[in-house]
Amino acid sequence: MSIIIKTAEQIEGIRKSAHLAAKTLKHLEQFVIAGAKTIDIDRKCEEFIRQHGATPATKGYRGFKHACCISPNDVICHGVPNETCLQNGDIVNIDVTTILGGYFGDTCKMYYVGEPSQYARELVETSKACLKAGMKQCFPGNRLNNIGFNIAKIAHKHGYSVVYEFCGHGVGLKFHEAPDVAHIADENTGPILKPGMIFTIEPMINAGKSRSKIDRKDGWTARTIDGRLSAQFEHTVLITEKGYEALSDLYHDF
Repeated sequence: MSIIIKTAEQIEGIRKSAHLAAKTLKHLEQFVIAGAKTIDIDRKCEEFIRQHGATPATKGYRGFKHACCISPNDVICHGVPNETCLQNGDIVNIDVTTILGGYFGDTCKMYYVGEPSQYARELVETSKACLKAGMKQCFPGNRLNNIGFNIAKIAHKHGYSVVYEFCGHGVGLKFHEAPDVAHIADENTGPILKPGMIFTIEPMINAGKSRSKIDRKDGWTARTIDGRLSAQFEHTVLITEKGYEALSDLYHDF
């Protein structure tokens, strides 16, 4: 599958969708509190997306039944909203993908429930730094895998591991397109970045081992193999003539 170079019209459509995904994450902040059920947060997510003329891309995708993925604590990604109540001290990732006007925008971020431990905060801040390090490698002429090489360098420096079983991906005209964006990779390898490429960078950083295990009861929820914490931030990124634009970074707060 070849990497799609987006047209100016397509870029604008994807930008609008990514902005809505970012607005959705901002809207959900008020509901991420101790005692909240993740299924109720998911309902608020779907309500907001549909009120803005869009649909949640995850709902119905390969049998997934919800408008977003909600992944607390040791859940790496693809957490299924359910009756679980959030507790003070939790860290939680919410991942939203919108379809607006036929275009896809994808983003996720971490939330604190009450007052997490310093240990948890350091992991979250490092995962944010990993995303930023990856985005700095986004400029024409660079090699794609330098994104993952530099993400892993930051994570390992702080004593964390990088999940290699899941990756970023091309996005915009479809939910998942070429290329796959590895978050740990060899330096100076992979396709050459060109203006008009759009893909996600979404490093999953673990406090312990890098491996995951999938919950048998729902077939989706991916947890750390050792039960230790995981954190993740994600942006939809456009390669421009001079560098990059994080299309989902509407508020410039992560």
